[in-house]
Amino acid sequence: QVQLVESGGGLVQPGGSLRLSCTASGFTLDYYGIGWFRQAPGKEREGASCITNSDSSTVYADSVKGRFNIARDSAKNTVYLQMNSLKPEDTAVYYCAALPVLFNICVLKPTFFNVWGQGTQVTVSS
Repeated sequence: QVQLVESGGGLVQPGGSLRLSCTASGFTLDYYGIGWFRQAPGKEREGASCITNSDSSTVYADSVKGRFNIARDSAKNTVYLQMNSLKPEDTAVYYCAALPVLFNICVLKPTFFNVWGQGTQVTVSS
């Protein structure tokens, strides 16, 4: 069964850090571009970051550039999202998703991704 599972969310104070994990079962993440998306209450799902399957090139939304970092750990079949200098506006449910195997570029649009995790809540509040 093909599945993505996110973990690592929680409550953090403004300026703090969290590391989210996206672990796959049933397939090898290295063969797929992986994206991180987030959705706040009452808002549309938006892309935060993506890493390609070809050369591990990365893409970041302007809102997270310089604060978030996406990376692979092939041995653990996991993609991480390191989030630093967190702000209250980063509060959302965070999802990881996989692009179809033939995609070797990253496009931060949810419609391009065809396998999704269940999400993990991130709350930034004092």
